Amino acid sequence: MKKVCLSVAAALALLVSSCAVVSTPAGMGVLYTGVTSGESVTSNPLGKKVGQSSASNILGLVATGDASIDLAAKKAGIKKISHVDVKKTSVLGIFA
Repeated sequence: MKKVCLSVAAALALLVSSCAVVSTPAGMGVLYTGVTSGESVTSNPLGKKVGQSSASNILGLVATGDASIDLAAKKAGIKKISHVDVKKTSVLGIFA
């Protein structure tokens, strides 16, 4: 029984470690990460419209959403993209 419990604990540790990790320019916080970064992707001038899209990951088991630039542009009626900001959030490596 002791070997079974140890095996289950080891398997869970492997499955849960780094399940919902996000990489950021500032690194990742152990408890919480909330970082926004951006970059120019074209030489188009900065406009006034803002589009958003998102995706999420829970325990590395379920990942949903569409975080594409194309969807964000379509939702806001943007024809020419000038730059992209990315906001990444992670809580305890469980939710990202």
